[in-house]
Amino acid sequence: MDKTIPFTLGRFMALVMIGVGALSILIMLFMLWNVPAQEQAQAQETVSGLQDFSAVPTEVNYPAPDLSLQDLDGSPVSLRDYLGSVVLVNLWATWCPPCKEEMPALVSFYEKYKPYGFVLVAINQEEPFEIVEPFVRDYGLTFPVWLDLEYLAEQKFNTMNLPSSYVIDRAGVVRLMWIGGISSGNLEKYVPGIIYEN
Repeated sequence: MDKTIPFTLGRFMALVMIGVGALSILIMLFMLWNVPAQEQAQAQETVSGLQDFSAVPTEVNYPAPDLSLQDLDGSPVSLRDYLGSVVLVNLWATWCPPCKEEMPALVSFYEKYKPYGFVLVAINQEEPFEIVEPFVRDYGLTFPVWLDLEYLAEQKFNTMNLPSSYVIDRAGVVRLMWIGGISSGNLEKYVPGIIYEN
């Protein structure tokens, strides 16, 4: 006995409806798949137009400390060597996440403004050459890096926070103090005015 179901108009319509339903589901999935990407792009545009919530510097006014250390070559270095330049002193460590995050912004800012008498000195806190040198190489740091095995910089600048940064003007006066990571936007907002002062 043949038990096959005869092909009828009703069955044809049911298949068409299933096909239309499946196609509708595929179209909805495609649209939903693309919405997050669009929303993400819109959110990124919105965020870029908002305030930069990274650390904002405090205006200060006191003589730069007398600080002498060694660079990665073991040569003696001193903040006095940079009198007449605008110097951003950055205290950091390789284990510090915000220190790592700010390094690309610091490199970019340094490369842009070094022709105008700007120097960035990154002073590593209590880590030996064997730890610091690979970090400097891997992150492509182009500015001077000093070693501070005894936390002298933290003592001189009276801080226990990393990262901490200080902008010293050409006369040797500390003008800005950052506690926390620095962004490109806030570097551009606060430091060039000191660089271009007469």
